[in-house]
Amino acid sequence: MIAQKARFRAVRRLERASGLRLPDHAFSGAFLEAVSSGVRFERLDRTLREQLLAFIREFLGCGCRDAPLCGCPERRLAMLIIELRELGLDHRQISSHLLDEFGIDLFPADILSYLEDSVHMLEAIRDIAELQEREKLAEAAIDHIRKIEH
Repeated sequence: MIAQKARFRAVRRLERASGLRLPDHAFSGAFLEAVSSGVRFERLDRTLREQLLAFIREFLGCGCRDAPLCGCPERRLAMLIIELRELGLDHRQISSHLLDEFGIDLFPADILSYLEDSVHMLEAIRDIAELQEREKLAEAAIDHIRKIEH
């Protein structure tokens, strides 16, 4: 999944400011738990604080009992990448947006690969929906494919 490749670029600065030892994978359980409970925001510089707060708002806002280890943060990242692509951003622009907004470092090639895999998955959904005569689902898949490929 795409979330496994996402790194938090300023993790070393965050470690120095928080006194915590953190993995650099932004969606690892240890990182998510530390960010959701153990960071002292007053010790962070303005940019890092804003990125971390945006990260928490965007990815850790679910109400699941097992949060943040429930899978919602990873699914939200995957959906956000699709949404940004459907808004017209290319893989390089998506990478830049994630870095600027959330401090998430993802290679554009990984994003492109994820988008291609998503299209293949949507094509399979479309085919199965057509076989089961679920026209609305098939049309929704076709619409998403068109927006991603545009």
